[in-house]
Amino acid sequence: MKPADPRYLGATLTEGGANFAIWAAAADAVEVCLFNEVNGKLLETRFALSHRDGPIFHGYLAGVRTGQRYGFRIYGPWAPEQGWRFNPNKLLLDPYAHQVTGELSYVPEIYGHQALTASGEGEITIQDTRDSAPFVPLSVVTSHQHNHIQRPNTPWAKTIIYEAHLRGLTALNPEIPEAERGTYKALGHPATVNYLRDLGITAIELLPLHSFLTEPAIYLRGRQNHWGYNALAFSAPHEKYAATDDPISELQEAVRNLHEAGIEVILDVVYNHTAEGGAGGPTLSFRGIDNKTFYRRVKGDVLDDVTGCGNTVDARRPFVMRMIMDSLHWWAEVIGVDGFRFDLATALARHDFGIDTQGSLFAAIAGDPILRERKLIAEPWDIAGYAMGDFPHPWREWNDHYRDSLRQFWLGNPARGYSEGVGDIASRLSGSHDVFYFRGPTSSINFITAHDGFTLNDLVTYSTKHNEANQEDNRDGTEANRSWNCGVEGPTHDREINELRLRLQKSLLASLILSSGIPMLTMGDELSRTQLGSNNAFSLPLAGDLSSPSAFGGGWALNWRPDARERDLLETTKELIAIRKSYLVDVAKEFFTGELDLGTNRKDLAWFRRNGDEMNDEFWHQRDRNTLSMLVEASANQALLVIFNGSSEPNTFTFPPEKWGDHYRSIFSAESESSAFEPRLAAPGDTTILRPHSAQVWLANRS
Repeated sequence: MKPADPRYLGATLTEGGANFAIWAAAADAVEVCLFNEVNGKLLETRFALSHRDGPIFHGYLAGVRTGQRYGFRIYGPWAPEQGWRFNPNKLLLDPYAHQVTGELSYVPEIYGHQALTASGEGEITIQDTRDSAPFVPLSVVTSHQHNHIQRPNTPWAKTIIYEAHLRGLTALNPEIPEAERGTYKALGHPATVNYLRDLGITAIELLPLHSFLTEPAIYLRGRQNHWGYNALAFSAPHEKYAATDDPISELQEAVRNLHEAGIEVILDVVYNHTAEGGAGGPTLSFRGIDNKTFYRRVKGDVLDDVTGCGNTVDARRPFVMRMIMDSLHWWAEVIGVDGFRFDLATALARHDFGIDTQGSLFAAIAGDPILRERKLIAEPWDIAGYAMGDFPHPWREWNDHYRDSLRQFWLGNPARGYSEGVGDIASRLSGSHDVFYFRGPTSSINFITAHDGFTLNDLVTYSTKHNEANQEDNRDGTEANRSWNCGVEGPTHDREINELRLRLQKSLLASLILSSGIPMLTMGDELSRTQLGSNNAFSLPLAGDLSSPSAFGGGWALNWRPDARERDLLETTKELIAIRKSYLVDVAKEFFTGELDLGTNRKDLAWFRRNGDEMNDEFWHQRDRNTLSMLVEASANQALLVIFNGSSEPNTFTFPPEKWGDHYRSIFSAESESSAFEPRLAAPGDTTILRPHSAQVWLANRS
């Protein structure tokens, strides 16, 4: 075999064949294995990568073309007590593969150790000699190159994020051909693009698109991993999301179509752990290439698990960092994505003595001329640590303080009989200066719901979680939901309760969309999507007709045939987004000062009591307060007055004095149907009555 160019890892096509190169620093020998179908059978041909440059084994094979299936076998010591789990009997995926094909069979042969069952039970210190090739997915040679990308490049201050599951977003859309629903092609379909554009969002944040697997324990319970947070190959689009045999081109086209509509694409990336699980998990790629380098260890064969998934990728290692950087570049420059949300980002920031958010990987990304221009979002916690507010520019962070504060204000008081006052919610509404004071309000990704947890509908429908479908005896999922069922657990025909639930959903949406910071909506909250009380809806049954709107309760997918109530909430969401775009974009780039302007005798942000007077220190610290008004300067001639009644009683609010506005015009009410809303006019000193748990928005005009 001829040598290849060791600078380029993975399979790289040339005019007459392909270069193969893999990093395997501790290996004794490496074989690349080509798979071809002959007379209906898949035959394997092995070639030793006989050339080595330091840790990189490489070689050139003539005649290899696009679509060639391959894998690696790696020879080295089997010494679990030292952390080594080399096993050439196990076919390994290329960490640099950009396409993965084939199903994983849940059989004992997929484990590097001597497993007795499909779940891997057995003696994990004894090497297994059975061949895994017939039972594992294969890498595929691809030829896609970097391309010119016309990006929307939406400024952060104008960004409105919509978190969505690719399959769930389009699986039930009747405007899309049935064979294409739930695929990359459906993502770029005009029906999808038009819906997102008309909603008013500027960026779609997609749950993982990388190749992923269902965990063996979940599969053996008859369930499948729906969300995708179980990475098999970091840089290969998930094959099952493709309508064609070319998932890369299909996804590229979808991204182009979204870009043409002015919508950015952000990917949820999961570099913190892999689908190989704990020490007793399957050997599919990284474990067999270099277990000690890829995974953090406590000692020997004991893995350091801060992800809750059995392993933690060791981003301290130079090659692991390089692999992550190369993966990010591929998604950005080949697929064309505009940003990344890093799942459990602190797991990647862990060094020997805790979390270092300015460590090597994060410094490399922030200094990279391509990646630093992408939108970078951190989930600033893992199961063992928390670092919100610590990530440096240009990172943004999910703000769970915001989530908890908004839920507490609107749902905590009636549910638990106590209040935390209005000081905390005022901080969240105005951009969380107490957390992001060095970096500005656009550092805060504000959310009330996300994929993980209750939907907006379920927040006001259930007081406790109902995760029985996952078959874990309802032990999974958090108990700290800060939700309220409004008096009845689950759906009801009670008209007053249903009106209250809808009013609360509208008030929560108004709070989110009109806050300073970057709002993130969760797919279907604009249509009152329900997960039937599950706050951990990560799995679905293995079998069933997913095309049916009622499949598995229907909550896993967006409802494209909404009823009148759901359409009302959708129109409300559109109206609130339009209000934000019209009045708040230019004033939300920096923190409000709250200081008096000597020219206008007004403040850029002012807070009011129900009697129209400005809040004072005494009222800020009264814990039984659950009403609040805020006035935000939108321009010299206009301001937004947002009024919140978080109490269980109707309340009367007095409009602020004349210096704040000559007259007021209502532009939103959580109490009205969108189609029936009629604007009202008011003068300084007039009053408006808010029903319990409702919000109003007024435009203050000045002559």
